[in-house]
Amino acid sequence: MKALVLQPDRTLRLVHRPRPRVTAPDDVVVRVVQTGFCGTDRGVLLGKFPAVPGVVMGHEAVGEVVEVGAGVTTLAPGDRVVANPTLYCGLCRWCRRGALNFCLHKAGNEIGIDRDGAFAEHLRLEERFLHRLPDGMSYDRAVLVEPLACVMNNLAAGRLRTGDDVVVLGGGPIGVLVALLADHAGARARLAEPDPYRRAAARTYFAGIPGSAVTVTEPDLVAARSAALVVDTVGPLLERACEIADDAGRIVVMGFHERAAATLRPLDLLRRGLSVIGAGDYNSHIFVRAVELARDLPLEGLVSHHVRLDDFADALDTLGIAPGTAAQYSGMKVVITTGGGR
Repeated sequence: MKALVLQPDRTLRLVHRPRPRVTAPDDVVVRVVQTGFCGTDRGVLLGKFPAVPGVVMGHEAVGEVVEVGAGVTTLAPGDRVVANPTLYCGLCRWCRRGALNFCLHKAGNEIGIDRDGAFAEHLRLEERFLHRLPDGMSYDRAVLVEPLACVMNNLAAGRLRTGDDVVVLGGGPIGVLVALLADHAGARARLAEPDPYRRAAARTYFAGIPGSAVTVTEPDLVAARSAALVVDTVGPLLERACEIADDAGRIVVMGFHERAAATLRPLDLLRRGLSVIGAGDYNSHIFVRAVELARDLPLEGLVSHHVRLDDFADALDTLGIAPGTAAQYSGMKVVITTGGGR
């Protein structure tokens, strides 16, 4: 099969790999239809997040079951599924407490990071990490379920309340989803994005949603102490987020950026009553709720480009990470496709 593999120099290469086969009773092999290009994937290629060279990248996957192990009872060949890539063992002390997101046995089990992922024609995954799609849900909508679960986790950690003034830093697909859910919950959401293309794309997206009150703006136009909740979807903006937060405000650090650092004065946090929150990976119990919530949200409007595996360089160019190109966006959610419906 064709697959996109991370090289030691942090580039991607299209290679041929053996198609994964069922090797355990709970194994399921999926023909991947499309996989979202995540901001984390972009971060890996830019050196902002670690991954193991030689791994097949990609984790936001949807597709069709083609083979199941002898012990699989909930899925059958032909079922349309979405993958939950946040794996857990189910047996360690954190898993037994229900905190699946803090599983102690993730090493070697992070899809697209240190375990082969979904930028490929096929993917093998254990049954419990695959969810059947609701009837009628398009792949373009379903491919946003995993990012939606991330957003649900972070807004729950930030204690989002109806009527909150919410500022979202970063207008990529994740930032747009944060603003979408905040608006859906009855909060007043402002989305701050410096890139002109993504600002315009976000405005167009929200303009197409009846009743949406999301405001899209430039970061410099967001006033200090003007938000009850600030969500940094980029990763290195903690200091700016603290400036924007009102007294007794909450700041959620959501973006993955290994090299980011910030200087905060503990006395300022104390006097202003600020809460700085890291939500971690989502607990996989959220994933089922994300599949259900996706029924009611126009997620497919975020998909701007479909790029075939063979043409993956076009995806890198669209996301501003192609070698020798300016780091400018010309797309929102880019999905890598292997053929099939949307």
